[in-house]
Parts: sequence; C-alpha cells; structure tokens
Amino acid sequence: MHLIEQASAHEAFRRWFEYLKSINVSTLGYVIMPNHFHGIFHIPDECTKTINQILANGKRFIAYDIVKGLEKLKKETVLQELFHSTSNKAKQNGKKHRVFKTSSDIKEIYSVNMLITKLEYMHRNPCQGKWNLADDYATYRYSSAGFYEIEKSDVLLTDYRRMY
Repeated sequence: MHLIEQASAHEAFRRWFEYLKSINVSTLGYVIMPNHFHGIFHIPDECTKTINQILANGKRFIAYDIVKGLEKLKKETVLQELFHSTSNKAKQNGKKHRVFKTSSDIKEIYSVNMLITKLEYMHRNPCQGKWNLADDYATYRYSSAGFYEIEKSDVLLTDYRRMY
C-alpha cells in the first residue's frame, strides 16, 4: 500500500527530521517513496538513543500522521486493513493500526565511499523500475538529491562532505 502518498504524510518526515536535529542526530540524506523511506543518519557517540530507538520513535510519529491523514480523507477501507493487520497483543496494548513493518533494513556505514554508494542508490530510486516518479532524480521533491546535485537549500540536512 502506498500509505505515505495516500495520506500525504511527507511533511511528517520533515517534522521528524526537525526532532532528530534537536537531539543532535544529523540527517545526511533521505528519499521518501510512496510506500517506504530511505534515510542516512549520523548518530554522535554522545547520543543517548540507539538507532533502533530513533527509528521506533520515527515510525510511531509518522504512523500517527498517516492514520490521521487517512481518517481525514475518510479512507475507511485502508484503515480497516491496517486495523486487521494489527496483532491481538498489539491491540491489547492500545495499538489500533499497523502502518509499518516491524523490521528495518539498518546498515552501518563504515566509509565515505559506502555512504556515497548508498546515497546514489537511494537518490536514484524514484526514477528506477516501476516508480518513474521524476524525470530527473535530482528534482524529485521528496529527496535530498537536489541538496547534493543542484545545491537546493535544506536546513534540516547536514552535508556529509563537511563531516569527512
């Protein structure tokens, strides 16, 4: 399901990036797709939160926005599907909708070359295969590609080239 797109929840990611910045976690790159998200973050050693805690927080925050958007748009069928995909245990704990998969594909980045490879892959994602979301990946609206490729301003991003 293309929940991010259906609920117009792109702005929730921006608010999450603002929160990350407030706890000194740097967003080095991102791409928000209609149904998933790619991100590269720098978590300083002094940060008290783990990557798993940070992502869990982000998923909760963004899921709330997605559900709110779907409710506003009266997408009852989608909301019912999300309700039925929630486990009974989660429902007992007060969770009404399962928006995200429980797993994430987290990879630690060990070098600048690896970071560049990951950035290039995710930045090109909107123009690959079935997606075809933009003619030029650097102009895809929900991506940091424009920041790196055409020097589009973005106060929530940290330029990795200034870190290494």
